[in-house]
Amino acid sequence: MKLDPWFIVTAFVKLLSALPMTLLVTAVSVICGFVIGSAVALARIYRIPVLSQLGAAYVTFIRGTPMLMHLFLVYFGLPALIDTISGALGLSFRSASIPLIDFVFISFSLTAGAYMSEVVRAGILAVNKGQIEAAYSIGMTTWQALRRIVLPQAFAASIPHFTNSVIGMLHGSTLAFTVSVVEIQAKADIVAATSWKFFEAYIAAALLFWGLTFLIERSSALLEKRANSYNRGGVA
Repeated sequence: MKLDPWFIVTAFVKLLSALPMTLLVTAVSVICGFVIGSAVALARIYRIPVLSQLGAAYVTFIRGTPMLMHLFLVYFGLPALIDTISGALGLSFRSASIPLIDFVFISFSLTAGAYMSEVVRAGILAVNKGQIEAAYSIGMTTWQALRRIVLPQAFAASIPHFTNSVIGMLHGSTLAFTVSVVEIQAKADIVAATSWKFFEAYIAAALLFWGLTFLIERSSALLEKRANSYNRGGVA
């Protein structure tokens, strides 16, 4: 097999058109996953009845099953559920009118939420309980103690793990091609199919993912350095 370096460059340029979709899928899943994960983590930490047990079951199920399975369960199961409920209520709305990308958003957000919940929970539990007790002693409510004392420290401690989750969701976004969403992986297949130079197209895709991962890691390092400076009192 003869490698075509010029086609790698050509494929790389063509793959850039799919970059916005990959970034959108990653951003939506991370942001929504963080919200879901934070809610689940707080419910489990404060042992809210029913919600705590449901949260634990949710985390166990998602972390114990593959990400691709989550996508298929949502992609095939949610439309059936929506159509059944819509039919029972006599509504004209059908799942066929929902864009495919929305199922990807829901699936990936649920996946990210389970992993983010453990990141958030570990960060909160890493904060010394004495600080929370001190906050209560001066009249702070639980929400005030969380917002002013616990969460800022928990976020700083969780940056490396949060970064790993972001990178994991970035790489996991390649699974969206299985439901016909054209992100970087799907675009690589399309580009390669025109000339059967799959190896070169995948090299281009790998380079693009590596570059995105590098940028995330560098941004994380700068953010962690900034957060640690605050913790040490090095920033006014």
